[in-house]
Amino acid sequence: MLAQVDSSAILGIDAYVVRVEVDISSSVPMFTIVGLPDAAVQESRERVRSAIKNTGLDFPLRRITINLAPADIKKQGPAFDLPIAIGILAATGQVRSETIAGGMFVGELALDGAVSPVSGVLPMAIKARTDKRPFLVVPAANALEAAIVGDVNVYGVKTLADVVTLLSDFDAHIPLTSDPEALLQIVGADELDFCEVKGQEHVKRALEVSAAGGHNILLVGPPGSGKTMLARRVPSILPPLTLDESLEVTKIYSVGGLLGTTALVTKRPFRAPHHSISNAALAGGGAVPRPGEVSLSHNGILFLDELPEFRRDVLEVLRQPLEDGHVTIARIAGTMTYPARIMLVAAMNPCPCGYYGDTVKTCSCSPPMIAKYLQRISGPLLDRIDIHIEVPRLRQDEMIHGGGTGEPSVSIRDRVLTARAVQKARFEGTNLHCNAHMGARQIKHFCAVTDDVKDLLRAAISQLGLSARAYDRILKLSRTIADLDSQADIQLAHVAEAIQYRALDRKLWG
Repeated sequence: MLAQVDSSAILGIDAYVVRVEVDISSSVPMFTIVGLPDAAVQESRERVRSAIKNTGLDFPLRRITINLAPADIKKQGPAFDLPIAIGILAATGQVRSETIAGGMFVGELALDGAVSPVSGVLPMAIKARTDKRPFLVVPAANALEAAIVGDVNVYGVKTLADVVTLLSDFDAHIPLTSDPEALLQIVGADELDFCEVKGQEHVKRALEVSAAGGHNILLVGPPGSGKTMLARRVPSILPPLTLDESLEVTKIYSVGGLLGTTALVTKRPFRAPHHSISNAALAGGGAVPRPGEVSLSHNGILFLDELPEFRRDVLEVLRQPLEDGHVTIARIAGTMTYPARIMLVAAMNPCPCGYYGDTVKTCSCSPPMIAKYLQRISGPLLDRIDIHIEVPRLRQDEMIHGGGTGEPSVSIRDRVLTARAVQKARFEGTNLHCNAHMGARQIKHFCAVTDDVKDLLRAAISQLGLSARAYDRILKLSRTIADLDSQADIQLAHVAEAIQYRALDRKLWG
């Protein structure tokens, strides 16, 4: 007796179809799984056997052979438990084979027959919709996640018995539906607000420019100057996620098993890994490849506090995603690409003790110590950070009288949204979302400057020793500042402000 059940698995962040073929023959009782299964898939034999028996169904005492096709891709995880069990039930006539035709089944089985949630259900649902599958059966805990895709009948089940009941009469069950647009509107208020930050008006302006154009930013200042406090409030001035962006982020979190009970990620990610993080944890990979912090920050913010404390080889991993917007991981089994269109916000002290250039405390570091500390960050990485801004110590009057009187995040956000709307119209029909994503062709087209601006840029290149990449960053920053100023053309004042944001690294790194 032969039965076939379709399931799905994840490769990178996309799903592919796995056909579960079940053959039952009259021979010595044996349960074999082939098709490059890993240990978790091999252990499904015991879970499936116990689940079928404890559900009150018959488990055949014959030779059972399971093939997971395609056989040349390694199968991982417990998500094949449910399709294997359904295949055995179909091969033994306990469910009708015609009822499972065309559908897709995903789920882990407990020994008592309960269906447990699995990772990566959202991309599997997208695959089911793409293939025009008539239905998709998933664990009840994953049902809302699958339903946000739409255009596919999603059935959430709690037990193996529920699946058997569903297959006996589809008409008696209503598929789950979800409105992703409505879910996207359910966004809680930001707990952190810029009005709570004392002073630092020039840093708030730099962060506003950064948010308006999606530019990377580096905050440099002594301990206690407010770098971390400022950085953690950047999400409060960013534009809300669009539906497409939300689905992209949710897909990554689904594959990483980080969704929990949330069906849709509705806030821009803010990831702040510790400086002891490894290459694989930051960029992604591992024995079982998973998205790293860079990909988990996709369409959001990656905050690196105490930047020089990160290992240099770890920081160098950032160079490709900051430039290309994705991470490519090569392994023996194949090459995987994860999206990583991020806004990098980094903070650091100017020296090991933190007080180099401070107006109150004297720096205790020698020049070689300071140089060695700063050299932990390479020039190519610095060039990929658009804005470098100094965060000085607060003055006494700002500390005493400046609390709670700053501009609220909602006001800054309104200006950011206006600038982003201009950029959305500018890049309509392309895959660009903001000025920071512009390439050489777009810079030439949208960042044209007058002769007096060119003279200023020549002087800046000569005095600051700017690289070609830094020059492009200045033009993109100027375009964003002009958008905030509601100006169609880049003017001298816009370029002058942009040049200021590129001067600090020359002061510290030479």
